[in-house]
Amino acid sequence: MAGIYIHIPFCHKACTYCNFHFSTNLTLVDKMVTALCRELELKKAYLDNSFIDTVYLGGGTPSILNTSQLAQLFQTIHSTFKVSDKAEITLEANPEDLSKENILFWKNVGVNRLSIGIQSFQDDTLKWMNRNHSRNDSIKGVRLAQDLGIENLSIDLIYGTPHLTEGLWRREIQTAIELQVAHISSYCLTIEDKTALAHQVKKGLSSPVSEEQSELQLLVLMEEMGLAGYEHYEISNFCKPFFESKHNSSYWQGLPYIGIGPGAHSYNLSSRQFNVSNNTQYIHDLSAGEIPFTEELLTPQDLYNEYILTRLRTKWGIHINELTRLNPTHLPKIQQLLSNFIENGFLDEINGLFRLTTKGKLLADEITLQLMV
Repeated sequence: MAGIYIHIPFCHKACTYCNFHFSTNLTLVDKMVTALCRELELKKAYLDNSFIDTVYLGGGTPSILNTSQLAQLFQTIHSTFKVSDKAEITLEANPEDLSKENILFWKNVGVNRLSIGIQSFQDDTLKWMNRNHSRNDSIKGVRLAQDLGIENLSIDLIYGTPHLTEGLWRREIQTAIELQVAHISSYCLTIEDKTALAHQVKKGLSSPVSEEQSELQLLVLMEEMGLAGYEHYEISNFCKPFFESKHNSSYWQGLPYIGIGPGAHSYNLSSRQFNVSNNTQYIHDLSAGEIPFTEELLTPQDLYNEYILTRLRTKWGIHINELTRLNPTHLPKIQQLLSNFIENGFLDEINGLFRLTTKGKLLADEITLQLMV
């Protein structure tokens, strides 16, 4: 099985913290959709005619597309690839786009999972983020989607923002739990170069949250989600039983996928392709039948490092047999590191499978870096 990711590089507004590839100039949307469809056709053979088990429209803001644009994309997907009847098909949407008409159309073209970019239930925080919706929009949108039959529904929440106290954060989490969403992705705010937030910090207009406060908020998140019966299956992701994101899980488990659109990546087990992050060039090259990408052939060291990087963050962990297969030369050093992490309470080990403890999850990036070669 394999997956398709389609990057929709447009937004109505630029969020304070975002460094993803996108544009707020919507004049090229029609040409972009045509180019995306052309890339889909040109990559027909990339995955050796595998069945497609997941389709994910991300961005940017996929819910910005109108009905004809989305219909064109899905028609191309189904005419070009063998899509499983039980495929998970996700569309990222902003709360302000969750109208009855939109949701019913999305369902009609095959979308069976929504990922809603709520980010916060605090209106002051949403204004600071430069988001285009309110707390009320989020709650109404989630309930409407559920009422219209979208059971597989995920929301995004951000912690580590200025002025987010422990009490406010607990209320944020409880609001999400009370909405009975099936899946929650929660990320710590990071200050990325060339963003409005980075500029604010540089000018002294905003202060980054301390590492201690961010760690406390992650602990609170793990505690509250666990008490509510959600499984912590990846550092930033929690779900009710059987509601893992199949698409994102395929990344973490090293399965192949096609990335469509400017800035998108593709992976076929032996190499990665990276599309150019420039809308105008992407459209121009695809109109000429060329995909503007660079390719990286993966070395055994790359494959080992990617295994550590993607798997250690998850409930699936890393296994000694796979470590031995991927990197036998460094095995003694790796075994010593694993033993040290177990001794210090950062890892658990059962039958050769190593997984992060609660304590270890707070230092996941550091542990990962030490295990990589």
